[in-house]
Amino acid sequence: MYNAIICRYHEIAIKGNNRNMFERQMVDNIQYLLRVLDKLKILRIRGRIWIEKKDKSTFSSQELTVIREQLTKAFGLESFSPVIMCHPEMEELKNAVSSSCGEFCDRAFAAKPAVSFRIRAKRSDKDFPLDSKQIEIELAAVVGSKYDDKMTVDLDNADVSVYCEVRREFAFVYYESIRGPGGLPVNSNAPVLALLSGGIDSPVACYMTMKRGCRVNFITFHSAPYTPQETIDKVKRIAAVINRYQPAGKLHICNLAPIQKQIRDNCNPRFRTVLYRRMMFRIAEKVAENTKCRALVTGESLGQVASQTVANMDTINRATNMLVIRPLVGMDKLEAIRMSCQMGAFDISKEQTPDSCTVFAPDSPATSVPPHKAEEDERHLPGYDDVLNEIVANIETVVIEPDTIILT
Repeated sequence: MYNAIICRYHEIAIKGNNRNMFERQMVDNIQYLLRVLDKLKILRIRGRIWIEKKDKSTFSSQELTVIREQLTKAFGLESFSPVIMCHPEMEELKNAVSSSCGEFCDRAFAAKPAVSFRIRAKRSDKDFPLDSKQIEIELAAVVGSKYDDKMTVDLDNADVSVYCEVRREFAFVYYESIRGPGGLPVNSNAPVLALLSGGIDSPVACYMTMKRGCRVNFITFHSAPYTPQETIDKVKRIAAVINRYQPAGKLHICNLAPIQKQIRDNCNPRFRTVLYRRMMFRIAEKVAENTKCRALVTGESLGQVASQTVANMDTINRATNMLVIRPLVGMDKLEAIRMSCQMGAFDISKEQTPDSCTVFAPDSPATSVPPHKAEEDERHLPGYDDVLNEIVANIETVVIEPDTIILT
């Protein structure tokens, strides 16, 4: 029934002279997300993006299922609709409505005995012989006669809405508008490096940063032999979920244990978690610079744990000169959980596995470590910069492919 998909964007439309770049990136991303489908043509036409088959044929139900699932991952997309595209002629519009409205009307009648409908028409081509109101009247007559006038008209809260638009080049009919994720297309902003743990917050921070146009690469820390292989495997599975929304980001796997042992043996036990985080930031900064990432991303939220008080976040932040983005800084845990469920990471994130921050963790961590105290403790670490360089040299880097999309 449907032979095209109309894709709408909102924020991109206000980008002025840069709008063309954002539109091109949006098209590239849609092409990537729909890569399992053959012979698609993606066009930019007057403020909209269109998807159709090269041979102009209709989409199968299996193809529409893939499109519906994948376009909800296309950052920058405000909404999209499967449409019936036809020539801008009144008879073709009537035929399109007559052949398609039954699916939606019959479904409504199955749920309730009395069903209302409305027609919403828009005429972009002012040379079309009928105006918008006249088009609505003509198409309403088609729906009404098909159901022997058993349906009533409700312009405000109809059970079935039929939308129609007439342009100079073509016309189209559709019945639903499916929400996209909004934001900006991935790769329209500079790449970033996210400190990715196996918890709930850092994957959500990645999601929110991708939504602002950044492609996200990842660095994760383990403490073998003090943490199990399951710690790394879990992060890999989370990265695969995140990579559903972008061309696959790289995962840098880093063993933090060598510097943790030095901190354990030479520093104030209550400062350990803050000192761990400062070392993580230094390592992440080196990796980001080597991979041309322009900022670090963390899942930190103010006040959530001892290392995330204002005082400790300030002390940790001073370990790097690189921009640190904290999308979750004002969110509470329930908000993060809701977003984790929405993006599909929660079931993995809630699995219990040890992480680096729990290794040699003190019973009562300090909630306010002054910067000069952290620096003083770090001076007790013998040649820690050489240790960090060795850790960076031994990082394992892998590309985590997203879950495979199967067209059945």
